[in-house]
Amino acid sequence: MSAPQILVDADACPVKEEVVRVAERLGLVVTFVSNGGLRPSRDPMIRHVVVSKGADAADDWIVDNAQKNDIVITADIPLASRSLERGAHVLGPAGKPFTADNIGMAMAMRDLGRHLRETGESKGYNSSFSREDRSRFLGALDQVARRAIAAAS
Repeated sequence: MSAPQILVDADACPVKEEVVRVAERLGLVVTFVSNGGLRPSRDPMIRHVVVSKGADAADDWIVDNAQKNDIVITADIPLASRSLERGAHVLGPAGKPFTADNIGMAMAMRDLGRHLRETGESKGYNSSFSREDRSRFLGALDQVARRAIAAAS
């Protein structure tokens, strides 16, 4: 089995720098997938893929290219679900892992939140991204990456 790669749903990802730090330390390739607007890196271990402006183009590219044991970074719950089906490890930007055990509840809560916003019962504000979220993400990514590397050995 080959070394895992890290695939990042990059358009609104607040932890790109943290992903690069962990990947560099562990020698993993990172692919940032976006609709554009990211500055390319000269580092050969950091790839940028620009997809068309379609609604799910980045998600589709990630799912089409994710392999078993790869790591997907996303806040997008449907993408997390699709990536889990491919056998990938999935981590949200606040450090919360998506797993087969919790993805169903995450999808249900997403649907409930959308319903509440559509009916006007909720304004749909997200809490701000904190230093603690960033720190939790770093620790969680390090753990997931080390597990994925060990599984590939």
